[in-house]
Amino acid sequence: MMGARTTVLQGKTVQLLSRSYKETKHVHDRQYSTVIVPATDEVKRQYSFQVVPAKEVNLPAANLTTWMSEHISNLSIADISPVALKRSKRMILDIIGVGMIGSKTEIANSYRDFAAYTEGFNSNHRASVWGTGGLKASTAMAAYLNGASCHAMDFDDTWHPATHPSSPVLPALLALSDTLPYSQKPSLEDILVAFNVGIQVQGALLNCSTQARNIPHRLHPPAIVGVMGSAAACSRLLGHGPQKCRHALAIASSFAGAPMANAGTTTKPLHSGKSARFGLEAAILAENGIEGNENILDMDSGFGAFYEDYNPEKLLDMLTETNDVILHHQDIALKRYPCHLGMHWAIDAAMDVRAQLVCHLGGLHVDFIRNVHIIVPGSKYINRPIPTTEHEARHSFQFTTCSALLDGEVAPETFHFNNIRRQQLHSLLRKVSVITPDDNTPSFDNMYVTVRVVTKDNVTFESTCTEPYGHWRKPLSDADVVKKFRKNTDFLNKESQDRLVNLVLRMEKTQTVTEISQLLL
Repeated sequence: MMGARTTVLQGKTVQLLSRSYKETKHVHDRQYSTVIVPATDEVKRQYSFQVVPAKEVNLPAANLTTWMSEHISNLSIADISPVALKRSKRMILDIIGVGMIGSKTEIANSYRDFAAYTEGFNSNHRASVWGTGGLKASTAMAAYLNGASCHAMDFDDTWHPATHPSSPVLPALLALSDTLPYSQKPSLEDILVAFNVGIQVQGALLNCSTQARNIPHRLHPPAIVGVMGSAAACSRLLGHGPQKCRHALAIASSFAGAPMANAGTTTKPLHSGKSARFGLEAAILAENGIEGNENILDMDSGFGAFYEDYNPEKLLDMLTETNDVILHHQDIALKRYPCHLGMHWAIDAAMDVRAQLVCHLGGLHVDFIRNVHIIVPGSKYINRPIPTTEHEARHSFQFTTCSALLDGEVAPETFHFNNIRRQQLHSLLRKVSVITPDDNTPSFDNMYVTVRVVTKDNVTFESTCTEPYGHWRKPLSDADVVKKFRKNTDFLNKESQDRLVNLVLRMEKTQTVTEISQLLL
């Protein structure tokens, strides 16, 4: 951690970052703070910068909120390890591709219809709506739509404890960047640092609770930690000092939360979209002087309201014991298949069983199969025997297993309506039973899935997957990350694809964010 100093708080040593507690930017050797104010009436819902004298800020004694707000404000490229930098660049390339293919879905069209009805798309707007050929929206609406597109196919990255970290963060950063004045356009290095801030905040907050380590059953994590990550990333991009960072987090916490009951519905992608939007808005509100509880991360009635076993003191101890950020220690799962991460165990196991069947029997014949047993962790929202929509299918152990057995692949087309209704698929689905043994923990860190096919002559073919390809312990190769990106953006010309890949792999100070934004239209 940069420029560390220590202080004693309640008998324990706490590492702090050394920086004067001022909301400042240096302009011509004088200290200023940056305030976003509404632009002229002719350009509604956009923001410009005015410079006003800074004020001294006295932060309270060190606690988790203080540590986090200082970390958000102070993090620089030098504080991010080469390992974390490489991982975050892979995440950025992946989420751009996922968001671009997501923008072509029917559900994304429905969201844009909503935006057209409520706000409209017009020449006064400057934030790009990805994959639309040039549509522009307000800052907040672009973050909302692009964040939702990133989660439209459940193809976005997943972490442990469980969340989708990138879809609430990158869309917010790019929407904000689009609407900043030309003289203050951030560099790609600025975006990279802010993105890492947003990811780190989510990873840290997920470690505040043992409850968060299992597959969620009440609240959807991207709607809880995602909005906090978005707010942190946007605060960092705006150059907030620690005090405004803590208020951005406090405001964002009032926008957090969404029930898991909406998993498998057309509402679920909005969880990432609304987190991107409201995190961005929280940072802008803090910039304009709105304040929240200054100890929001240290109170059971603050961020602790989302987790029954919330423990900010334990988390603070963990964060101050290491100089390495969380992404340095644990990679991210970049998905091979456009569906819930838990399905990936089942798909990989089913692929292996299919290979056995082809080798021994010459192929898979549905009429010759007596039973299909899927041994999985217990989780109600991903146990869907006969899904009727693509979003239910993406959250069904049964559907994804049977599709892999029948087709030997799971791709975006797998979830098209005509494929979901196939008679051969339904014949196989009716032979499936799901088994949930007590030893199979509902956690992406240590779950397993076994697929067992029994033929009518009582021959059994079986395979168990303990970590699918793409898991953080078995990550996609760099070549496969790029291959996935190219497939997801195959409607772009090769020159644009190459340019995006090269920009993201570099993300240097000499490159402006506009270079990426122009390629996402």
